[in-house]
Amino acid sequence: MAGSRPLRTLFTAFLGGVLALLPAPPVSAGPERGGPGPVALDQEMRSYLARHPGGTPINANEISYDGGAFVVTLRRPVGTYGADCPSGWFCFYEWPYYGYPRGRLSSCGKQNLANWGWQYRAASAHYSLASGSVTFQYHNMSLFSVSVQNRVVGDAGPYRDWANYVYRRC
Repeated sequence: MAGSRPLRTLFTAFLGGVLALLPAPPVSAGPERGGPGPVALDQEMRSYLARHPGGTPINANEISYDGGAFVVTLRRPVGTYGADCPSGWFCFYEWPYYGYPRGRLSSCGKQNLANWGWQYRAASAHYSLASGSVTFQYHNMSLFSVSVQNRVVGDAGPYRDWANYVYRRC
């Protein structure tokens, strides 16, 4: 037993030297699933808030404006596809066919999308309320609508990115 201690010390020194010479493993850009890590989401959130001030982060993916009257979801939640507006809201998406970011409102009457930096950004829409309708407008000119009878507009076509107001009939 007395001779094994120097051998262990020599082996430990040798192993430490070999490990010191090996290159460090690369740092992953995000979780194993390939999505952005928390730092990327934090940067995306900071960037969005810098361009559209006045919001309060709700979680790593959503920003609330005016006490929750308007909510922006930055990235599509995992496992959702297509029009995915939560019940009780009407939603509009920055890209055709429900591409994120997504804005959502539920209030009645005319609302100026510029209040939240969403003027000229609605490219598709989804109506997820039990009654009423919403008309997307360029000032007072009606562009397109969603309602109980016609819940989705996948591509606002020639009026994509024109809306600066919405009018909800309750």
